[in-house]
Amino acid sequence: MLLNLSSSSCSVIKLPNSKSRTHFSKSPSSSSSFLSHSFNSPDLSFKNRHQIFWEKSRIPCRRSCDFRPWAFAGFDIGSAPSVLEATAVLTAIIVVHESGHFLAACLQGIHVSKFAIGFGPILAKFNKNNVEYSIRAFPLGGFVGFPDNDPESDIPADDENLLKNRPILDRVIVISAGVVANIIFAYLIILIQVSSVGLPVQEPFPGVLVPEVLTLSAASRDGLLPGDVILAVNADELPKLASKAVSELVEAIKRSPNRTVLLKVERGKQYLEIGVTPDKSFDGTGRIGVQLSPNVKISKVVAKNFLEAFSYSKREFLGLSYKVLDSLKQTFLNFSQSASKVSGPVAIIAVGAEVARSNIDGLYQFAAVLNINLAVINLLPLPALDGGSLALILIEAARGGRKLPLELEQQIMSSGIMLVVLLGLFLIIKDTLNLEFIKDLL
Repeated sequence: MLLNLSSSSCSVIKLPNSKSRTHFSKSPSSSSSFLSHSFNSPDLSFKNRHQIFWEKSRIPCRRSCDFRPWAFAGFDIGSAPSVLEATAVLTAIIVVHESGHFLAACLQGIHVSKFAIGFGPILAKFNKNNVEYSIRAFPLGGFVGFPDNDPESDIPADDENLLKNRPILDRVIVISAGVVANIIFAYLIILIQVSSVGLPVQEPFPGVLVPEVLTLSAASRDGLLPGDVILAVNADELPKLASKAVSELVEAIKRSPNRTVLLKVERGKQYLEIGVTPDKSFDGTGRIGVQLSPNVKISKVVAKNFLEAFSYSKREFLGLSYKVLDSLKQTFLNFSQSASKVSGPVAIIAVGAEVARSNIDGLYQFAAVLNINLAVINLLPLPALDGGSLALILIEAARGGRKLPLELEQQIMSSGIMLVVLLGLFLIIKDTLNLEFIKDLL
């Protein structure tokens, strides 16, 4: 399994505007497994923890919450409880995926020899019903092992219940079951959220909110205060679309290092014009040292009955799935720019911990997005992924049931697994070095 989180999202229902004004937003805001994570947002030269809601939807109007900004300034794991929550989410997703393979095999009477979470040296294990269950050293995913080509297995090579001896359809079911399990799990997570804590409801207001101003920053020096709402930049009104308003404000600041930018500001019931001179950052762009957020009021809506719950869940699931597919498409189309920003399990846990600290409800959407990502990417026809195994079976079917030479199959899969493990170790080291407390130590 391979996981890519190019653009995570969480849903928000949008309500019509009202006459009331400024609101602070509190938004979230074998068969082998490998997890990766990709952040593709540029550095905004601000304190990069602003909370952004965007994207259209039908519930009746959903916006998506981008988790990527939380990783800009270096991953900051934060408090232990949030780390444990994020780790639990990631582990549950891996277990669900591997359980899909495992159950699909067992229910068909196919021999299974191993069920592992992680790769590499075994940290803990136990045996039950001739299956070895283990936790391993490298948290890159997990795998379900079959005794088909195990020289130590006492099962005859011609046993009809070995996976390799089963009909093509049986093997396809086993290999695709992990993806199916993650899709079902994602839908159930959304259904639980809709039925219990509810979906966030967004009521938009004009401008961009400034929840926080850094001390000794350009914004603090020139008179911006927490709670201010920026309505216009250099006499140009900011657009009504929340994400676009934040982006335009950011770009205006970045383009103006050491040059005064005139901001129209709403403070309580007063309207002010404040000139702010952005400091010049190391990359030559302007920065003023504020946290930015769309000016929205967030509440929750809970489904009133089963029909409403299933309706909301379906729309939410389809919306998130579209977002994941679009993000994956953009990642491949712009791979030269995005490749250097691919990160591993440490990054996923860092972002998940930030989501948990910001709003525990965000973990529902975080878990749903990870599940959908995992399902989509694992269908790619790459060695060591489920899609790679499915591709080999389809080649066999196209050859009239004649399999590729065993040595060739093993070389393809083993080389793929080796590349995945090496890439995973590289990402773990890279992400660890990006953690704030590690940077402080260095």
